[in-house]
Amino acid sequence: MKEIAHREITPLKDTDCFLVFDRIKSDFNFPIHFHTEYELNLIINAQGAKRIVGDHIHEITNLELVMIGPNLYHGWQDFNNNKNAQIHEITIQFPRDLFNKSILNKNIMKPIKEMLEHSNRGISFSQTTIEQVQDKLMSLTQKRGFDSFIELQTLLYDLAISRDQKLLTNISFQRSEDFQNSEKIEKLYNYILDNFKNKIKLDDVAHLLNMSTVSFTRFIKQRTGKSFVDFVNEIRLGYATRLLIETNKSVSEICYECGFNNISNFNRIFKKKQDCTPSEFRNNFNGLKNVY
Repeated sequence: MKEIAHREITPLKDTDCFLVFDRIKSDFNFPIHFHTEYELNLIINAQGAKRIVGDHIHEITNLELVMIGPNLYHGWQDFNNNKNAQIHEITIQFPRDLFNKSILNKNIMKPIKEMLEHSNRGISFSQTTIEQVQDKLMSLTQKRGFDSFIELQTLLYDLAISRDQKLLTNISFQRSEDFQNSEKIEKLYNYILDNFKNKIKLDDVAHLLNMSTVSFTRFIKQRTGKSFVDFVNEIRLGYATRLLIETNKSVSEICYECGFNNISNFNRIFKKKQDCTPSEFRNNFNGLKNVY
């Protein structure tokens, strides 16, 4: 069994609202890890480092801001170290109970509630948004007491209403809470999770939801933005990426275990989604040391 990411023990205490880390360094490699807190990461001047969030790998630019939900794999690696580089990193961590359900259900908090739910898949913010909130985020490192808590809420709201947010992981790698708002989608999702290793027929699923094939096809496109085949394949790919990371099973074994009918089809669909082959994806995770 190969090594997998381990939980990071964060210094947040039960009595803390949040923590802010403000660091300048010349090296920038964070082994893949996860923790129970929400996390915001602003990274400046680390262009070329690989950002890993769930099953998503991306080479970052000079200005990077992501939000990571609880228990979601994340890390950075392969930065081309330059002793003269001054990498500025600001990390904010806050617990899941900072905002309780009663508060989040208020109308004014709806944008923040939705952003927190989406963060279960990881969120990358646009360059425009980063430039707009950068000063506010940096000033948070200098504030103390209740003012800092007010500033954090304002920052989160600004991010929540910002445009061009990008969700990073597959829906099946870290389950999106969006789907819990629809009984039909929930039923569909659970059925595919239980059966994705086998052949799944569109007619069977439509019948399960008491819908015609035409109505079901239109429904899933409207609700997920994907065709039925793409939706099923995305769930299969989410499972495949976990097996590639967490096991030593061959690509061929993983292919058939995830419900794909041949290797070439699996490789083609995987590469279209990840911009790399399954073997290359696995190699990106090899050499990432665990955090204990």
